[in-house]
Amino acid sequence: MLVRKAVGVLAGVLGLLLPLVAVAAPSASAEPQVLARTLYYDVSQAQEFVADWDRAATNWNNSVSNVKLARRTSTSGVNIRILADDGWPRAYVSSLGNGTVYMGRQAVQQGYYRPRISTHEIGHILGLPDRRTGLCADLMSGSSAPVSCRNDLPNAAERAEVERRFAGSFAPADVRAAGFTGSSTECYVY
Repeated sequence: MLVRKAVGVLAGVLGLLLPLVAVAAPSASAEPQVLARTLYYDVSQAQEFVADWDRAATNWNNSVSNVKLARRTSTSGVNIRILADDGWPRAYVSSLGNGTVYMGRQAVQQGYYRPRISTHEIGHILGLPDRRTGLCADLMSGSSAPVSCRNDLPNAAERAEVERRFAGSFAPADVRAAGFTGSSTECYVY
């Protein structure tokens, strides 16, 4: 009789504790939460190319999840300065996610596709180098692809590399990529 009572009390206590354990325990299928780093771009000096830079931001936002591009607001800082000039398109990368890009009219006048140029240059800010493969499927092949190329989306390898570079948590301070050292600035020309 005493054993039966003890078992009943124990079962009652376990019955009360079980919901607490079930709530606190993570589910086996739960995916880890990844916080996307937001980079703010400024198109106030992009002149006639504003829509091309917005499209580049959309292309990257639809392609990767660890980093997001958003237009500068009155309360945000600026990670990416965007300018237009008569030269060749180029990116000056000061650190991962930070730098200045140019839409150079020379490439546009030669017939290169403006959304491809802008998405390519943002790729440099996101840590991708020029690859010069000549393939239209490779966004980072830049001007080595034919002028007729209209692909303005990163391929699987390019997307994966950006995801790797922006994986993990980020402090509010500037995060430097491996290969970006000191105060030097990397320059990439389309």
